[in-house]
Amino acid sequence: MKDTSNFEKQAINYAMNGQWIEAIDFNEKIIKIDKKNIEAYLRLGFAYLQTNKIKKSKQSYLKALKIQPNNNFVKKNLERLKILESKKLSYSNTTPLDPLLFVDIPGKTKTINLVNCGPKSVLAKLTVGQKVFLVNKKRRVEIRTENKEYAGCLPDDISKRLAIFIKNGGVFSVYIKETSLKHTTVLIKEEKKGAKMTRFIAFPTNTNSNLYRLENSAGEEINEEDTEEISLLDLEKLAENLNNEEKEYLPFDQEEKQEESED
Repeated sequence: MKDTSNFEKQAINYAMNGQWIEAIDFNEKIIKIDKKNIEAYLRLGFAYLQTNKIKKSKQSYLKALKIQPNNNFVKKNLERLKILESKKLSYSNTTPLDPLLFVDIPGKTKTINLVNCGPKSVLAKLTVGQKVFLVNKKRRVEIRTENKEYAGCLPDDISKRLAIFIKNGGVFSVYIKETSLKHTTVLIKEEKKGAKMTRFIAFPTNTNSNLYRLENSAGEEINEEDTEEISLLDLEKLAENLNNEEKEYLPFDQEEKQEESED
């Protein structure tokens, strides 16, 4: 049998760069040589999905399932495709994934599992690396797509914390890190602090819900290990005061009279 290692490298490299047409071509070349190469079928199914060719993606995953009938990864992808196909939803991801996107920056980034995830029709369309947005509600911080579709919300402790930063002018970017029909994980990155929050760390290494000071009372920078902890009572008072402010984080239409029950 002809060696397919060079084709495999090419297929992977094209996929990493978001060049899905080329990735499809090389995976198909591999399958012509080795009809039982399950990795090629998996890559082909994924590449077809990125170009919104749902039927061809499904065919590739079904062929992979014949080779490995108990492959849960394949079954999950077929379930996603079933939803996209039945609801006639589009799925397309032509943007290359930045390899540095998910680099952890202490105090600046945090990986979070969403709670009360949105409907499968929304989760099925999410892609790794997709930019989503924070929407600050009265009692929680939601994650929504560019089209305002509800994907889930942050846990209560993180919601309370970020609400304080957001209402004081903080800016955060959010990206999908992992996604399935049952759970979604996002990476949140602090891009800018509001003027009143310059002394506080957005995501302290200590996972409790308190804030930590970055400077002492004289305004001098101090080491993170020497930061001063603010009591939970002070945090609650700060949150209560900020609730009276009318600042909004994103230009979404917030209809307070109708709280969406998409949980």
